[in-house]
Amino acid sequence: MPARRDQRGAAVVDFVLVLVLLVPMFLGVLQVALVLFVRNTITAAASEGARYAATSGRGPADGAARTRSQIGGALAGRYAQGVSAHEVTLDGGRAVEVTVHVVVPALGLGGPSVAFDVSGHAVEEEQ
Repeated sequence: MPARRDQRGAAVVDFVLVLVLLVPMFLGVLQVALVLFVRNTITAAASEGARYAATSGRGPADGAARTRSQIGGALAGRYAQGVSAHEVTLDGGRAVEVTVHVVVPALGLGGPSVAFDVSGHAVEEEQ
C-alpha cells in the first residue's frame, strides 16, 4: 500500500496562488474603468464649457468657470484644477477652446498615474 501524503493546508496554498493572480487583474480592470469614466466626464464638461463660452455676451473665462462647475459636480474638485479656456480660429471663424489637464491616480499599492488632456470646441455666436 503506497504512503498517503498529508493534504492539510493545500486549500490555503491554492487560494493564495489564485488570489495573487486575480487581485492585480481586478485592480487593473477597476483602473481602466476609472480612467474611462473620468475621461468621458471631463470631455462632456469641456464641451459644455466651450458651448457656454461661445454664446453671445460670454467669454472664455465664463466657459472655464462653467467647466470647473460641471467637473466639481460630477467628480472630485481636484480634477477641475487644470482648466483653461481661450479664443481660437476654427475653419476661419472665431471659436472657444476649453482644455482640461487631468491626472488620474493609480489604484492599489502603486503604479503610474494616468495623465491626459481633453479639449472642447465651439464656434462663437455672432452678435
